[in-house]
Amino acid sequence: MKAIIITQPGGPEVLQPAERLIPAFSENEVLVQVKAAGVNRPDVAQRKGNYPPPAGAPQDIPGLEVAGIVAKTGANVTRWKIGDKVCALVIGGGYAEYCNVPEGQCLPVPDCLSFAEAAALPETFFTVWSNVFDRAHLQPGESLLVHGGSSGIGVTAIQMAAALGSTVYTTAGTDEKCSFCEGLGATKAINYKTTDFSREILKVTGNKGVDVILDMIGGDYTTPNLQCLADEGRLVLINTMKGKDVQIDLSTVMRKRLNITGSMLRSRDVAFKSAIARKLEVHVWPLLISGRIKPVIYKIFKAEDAARAHSLMETSDHMGKIVLEFE
Repeated sequence: MKAIIITQPGGPEVLQPAERLIPAFSENEVLVQVKAAGVNRPDVAQRKGNYPPPAGAPQDIPGLEVAGIVAKTGANVTRWKIGDKVCALVIGGGYAEYCNVPEGQCLPVPDCLSFAEAAALPETFFTVWSNVFDRAHLQPGESLLVHGGSSGIGVTAIQMAAALGSTVYTTAGTDEKCSFCEGLGATKAINYKTTDFSREILKVTGNKGVDVILDMIGGDYTTPNLQCLADEGRLVLINTMKGKDVQIDLSTVMRKRLNITGSMLRSRDVAFKSAIARKLEVHVWPLLISGRIKPVIYKIFKAEDAARAHSLMETSDHMGKIVLEFE
């Protein structure tokens, strides 16, 4: 099969097409003929040598989400059959023409979506559901602040939370991106380059603050995050793009009875990820089928142009997802 491999840690140019054996699959897995694969920031971190894949994942083939056709099934697989259209969260190996996937981590591709659109779903949808709804327990009628609203995670979080009955605020780096986020369902998008987001959140919420913050920034965002959380608020961290070492005023946490949490999804076991898939299928897939939530794709590249896709990802100019297609 054709695969896109990391030849050595480095810049986008280290991503090169190569021939690899079609992966083996266990009795509880399906072999998916990949039609499209999503591009995500963890792929960039892995390419740079900063995010080593877990045990059992291909060491030189990145890619955390795929969409395609079930080509073969393991002996214990009951849900899927050859020819089914699925999208799936994987621990690696997505940038290839075939990928092995645990049965439970697959979801059906809605008839209304292309393979490219379906490939844009799993990584962000699993991440947002697990952190915003399972960990932070966002409820209808509560408010959510999403940092990086025009990113893949941001686009998903805005749409999902708004569709499920929450008020959504977000930050973005340009006025164009702010308008884009508001078009997705955000009540207010704040240009963090021109406005103090914490003060603005307190202003628009009448000094109450927000109930939940989904943060992929970390670093010096931490203190203003705590300042604009409401009493009993929850800060959930999924990345530390501006640094992992911070100082905070613990009295703020105690006074406002705050909950600070976070998670990394890639290393969690199959049972955990499969449980998320089933929740998505019950609560979110109907919203996709009805069109209330839509995958937002910024650009599709041919798989052999993965280096260009990573270069675009690193500019942060995109609004929505970047996807690779296999012919």
